[in-house]
Formats: sequence, structure tokens, C-alpha cells
Amino acid sequence: EEEEEEEELKEEEEKEEEEEELKKEEEKEEGEEEGEEKEEEEEEEEEEEEERRRRS
Repeated sequence: EEEEEEEELKEEEEKEEEEEELKKEEEKEEGEEEGEEKEEEEEEEEEEEEERRRRS
């Protein structure tokens, strides 16, 4: 009986660890996407500034 309980605890812990790993992966991917969006926005702003300089 104790062995069964220990086995169940181990399985639960493994499941929790897997879920945490997935969560970390998702957060990492989201962070990368946000980083890319930020880069694009910065590039656009730089281009706009260059255009303004050319006009003036």
C-alpha cells in the first residue's frame, strides 16, 4: 500500500514538472514573439525618423 502511494506521488510530481516545463516553453515563445514585434516597431520608427530628416 505504501509503495502504491509513493508511486502515485512520483507520478504526480512528474506530471507537475512536465506542466511547468511546458509553461516555461510557452512563456519563452511568447517572449520571443514580443521581442520580434518590438524590433519591428523600432525599425519602423527609425525609418520614419530618417524620412523626416530627409524632408527637412
